[in-house]
Amino acid sequence: MKRALVLGLARSGRAAQAALEAGGTEVLVADRAFGNAEELALLEGVEVLVKSPGVPGEAPLVAAARKQGIPVWSEIELASRLLPNPILGVTGTNGKTTTTELLGAMLGARTAGNVGTALSELVGDVAADAWIVCELSSFQLEDVDRFRPKIAVLLNLEPDHLDRHGGFDAYRDAKLRIFENQDEEDVAVLPRGFGPVPGRARRLEFAADDELPAEPLIPGAHNRENAAAATAAARAAGVDHEAIMTALRTFPGVEHRLELVAEIAGVRYVNDSKATNSAAARRALSAYDAPLHLILGGRPKGESWGEFAQDVAAANVVTAYLIGEAAEPLSVDLGYENVPFLISVTLDRALAEAASVAGPGEIVLLSPACASYDQFRDYEHRGEEFRRLVQNLEG
Repeated sequence: MKRALVLGLARSGRAAQAALEAGGTEVLVADRAFGNAEELALLEGVEVLVKSPGVPGEAPLVAAARKQGIPVWSEIELASRLLPNPILGVTGTNGKTTTTELLGAMLGARTAGNVGTALSELVGDVAADAWIVCELSSFQLEDVDRFRPKIAVLLNLEPDHLDRHGGFDAYRDAKLRIFENQDEEDVAVLPRGFGPVPGRARRLEFAADDELPAEPLIPGAHNRENAAAATAAARAAGVDHEAIMTALRTFPGVEHRLELVAEIAGVRYVNDSKATNSAAARRALSAYDAPLHLILGGRPKGESWGEFAQDVAAANVVTAYLIGEAAEPLSVDLGYENVPFLISVTLDRALAEAASVAGPGEIVLLSPACASYDQFRDYEHRGEEFRRLVQNLEG
């Protein structure tokens, strides 16, 4: 390839640029996509446009590339063409990072993709026959072409990113692209009873009540389901029983996912900032029997709150503390379900209000059910701020 355009210069875009340049490709870069004449001129002589996941498909520069017949790839598609390694891909609405890192522990493999290391960063840095476990978002999968993981895992499908995809069907279709290029030599790992998927892979199913080599260390029925998916995928990759058992017993989980930050005066403070949709927050609610002081809110992602409010009412929630753009709409539906709430507006105020009334044996849980972009850079920034505020309480 002589010339490529990389659109979007965050982590994956920079990694794509470096990988292409290392292979001798001339790389043009753009960090925005307004479609003015100067930007559209960048497409001249370009053989492929590599699009960062944060760039929507309807961006003018992307639309112009497609109109001119220029292929549009995600960074995942590019990296998979440059890497000789077998790839174990993990997607789903919730649990991707936990399952990816758990599989990394089971296989002794490098992990990459949606969180952490960009897949392109591993080009030339991993032995050719070594497994790579790759977390895959819908934004990355919507722009694949020949991407073909030897093992592909779908954890679950719940409404998410509807503001970007325009509806659940489009979101679902993007997720299922993980399977479309697989053939009979490959394996598709799916929730028990899940319907047909594209591709011709051999099918393996899992469920939360599967018999496992060991019980997972991390709490919650949803994490047992993640462990069952990881176990099925690891067995398909040829991992032995002892390695799977050891990983299940020792894997501590990952940051911002039911992360115990501290216990102060008998009150546990749990950071579940990665719960950026209602399905993830539901899983957090079901993970604990103790009374919960629940911090909810942020930027909505196109969900309605009626059913979720019913689930909050059915859980052991003492009070909900509402923050961000979703505070007002959440308050309406929670009010209908007689859930006690306070409109705290900001995270620091919500934590202070919860900490002032929480007693021994209770939990202050940040599980927002919303994106973070109204008040924070991302969910990690939100979780780090929660951790900092809790540490101040300890002081």
